[in-house]
Amino acid sequence: MRVLIDADGCPVVPIAVKLCKQTNTPCLILCDTSHRIEYDGVETLIFDKGSDSVDFALVNLVKENDIVITQDYGLASMCLAKKARVIHQDGYEYTDENIDALLTFRHTAAKLRRSGERFHTQKKRTAEQNRAFSAKFLSFLRTST
Repeated sequence: MRVLIDADGCPVVPIAVKLCKQTNTPCLILCDTSHRIEYDGVETLIFDKGSDSVDFALVNLVKENDIVITQDYGLASMCLAKKARVIHQDGYEYTDENIDALLTFRHTAAKLRRSGERFHTQKKRTAEQNRAFSAKFLSFLRTST
């Protein structure tokens, strides 16, 4: 078991890396050339900047029982199909039971944006979001070893 992080735009990379090191869990950071993220003792794979290049590389690398950190519902769906455990940066788990609803929401939101609908911008990340992620991720690490 190892942790694969979709690091493009992922605010919890430092937290995930710290917890992986504390639990001696192998960790792999995947990012594109515009998001070079590197930590001592953690392998980073860098891919060409482009639509979904990191996502497709991650799907090709992920194995059953790996843990994937991503905010991308489509990537989460593909990783679930490969029997990985998948966690969002806000600390909730993607599952076979919730992924269809999340993908439907993403599709509906994209249609609304194309028709000119505008949504509220994202708020600044909170300490509570970081705590929720840390707790869930640590639980993943403990139950996956």
